Amino acid sequence: MPNLPDVVLWSIPAFVLLTVVEMVSYRLHPDEDAAGYEAKDAATSIGMGLASLAFDFLWKIPIVAVYTALYELTPLRVPVLWWTVPLMLLAQDFLYYWSHRGHHVIRILWACHVVHHSSRKFNLTTALRQPWTSLTVWPFYVPLIAAGVHPAALAFCSSANLVYQFWIHTERIDKMPRWFEFVFNTPSHHRVHHASQGGYLDRNFGGILIVWDRLFGSFVAETVRPVYGLTKNINTYNPLKVATHEYVSIAKDLKAARDWRERAGRVFRGPGWGPAPAAAPALTPRTTEASARTAAAPSEAQAPASSPVGKSTSA
Repeated sequence: MPNLPDVVLWSIPAFVLLTVVEMVSYRLHPDEDAAGYEAKDAATSIGMGLASLAFDFLWKIPIVAVYTALYELTPLRVPVLWWTVPLMLLAQDFLYYWSHRGHHVIRILWACHVVHHSSRKFNLTTALRQPWTSLTVWPFYVPLIAAGVHPAALAFCSSANLVYQFWIHTERIDKMPRWFEFVFNTPSHHRVHHASQGGYLDRNFGGILIVWDRLFGSFVAETVRPVYGLTKNINTYNPLKVATHEYVSIAKDLKAARDWRERAGRVFRGPGWGPAPAAAPALTPRTTEASARTAAAPSEAQAPASSPVGKSTSA
């Protein structure tokens, strides 16, 4: 097994330090236009992050078992060397892009990922607002295991990707140098990703690199100031509700669904999908002609043309 460091564990002191620095910066230099901090929101994000560590540990048990079985079955092997690790990071980031994109466009996957977008603030604690049901992520990385990447090496790459994304959850940094903005994911790009405006929805899925979005047509540059949160905000700081609210919504929609086709759509189509409303019955030519004649004929409530006083005789 490769002897690779636990990137997340080693990064915790930096997470704490940078968060404190950002909080102090808002105290010393407040920005009326920025989302900033709110105590209950930050506490919820931190609580969600701490609990996700415990849930992720539970999910890793079956995931590691599956990955290990696949790794033993494949004849391929990728050694952990100084020049293969960057290539593994590149491949993992590519698959992360598709995992992230899939978790936005398939509702049952969105039910997991929506947790990370549920805050109406955008600061370094938002990066810690992680889901408790990350069991939906592992299938996207099966190609790496099948190609001979050791599960421990994949875990290292995934951790490095996660740690990189911590610093891009901030409004304190406007723009990075132009070359950096073109290649890498930055706070500006990620603010777009967390925005709820129509033109910003489902954009900028990259983890470390933004080039995947540029290649696959999902990139949008930041122009107007983002409005953070969901298109329908949940207005709760209860961690359990934050973690499960979309699953509850799916269950309600399934209960109200009219048939199995709608049930499948409610689970596997986009988060905003709904069945088309029933079309009005089409009128046949005979029905149309009869309707026209009825409309042209005088009603009983109309005064006859020969009325002696020229007024309606109806009561």
